[in-house]
Amino acid sequence: MTNPDRLSVRAALERFLTTDPQDVGCAEALSLLHVYADLKAAGGDPERRWPGVAAHLRACEPCGDDYEGLLAAVLET
Repeated sequence: MTNPDRLSVRAALERFLTTDPQDVGCAEALSLLHVYADLKAAGGDPERRWPGVAAHLRACEPCGDDYEGLLAAVLET
């Protein structure tokens, strides 16, 4: 493993170990993602309504990417 790879692994591990205690995890975040995106698109504040989902989306890049894609699709319709 090269030094940049080790740094990347270390950064990922540090993010994991410092997970926000409000983080609801992938399963719950994904189950609410469509509602979360709809509320955001309607001008609401989904972070206030579901702080655990917001914490998860900040911490989990794949779920955050899914949210961004879904939000973009909702805003285009």
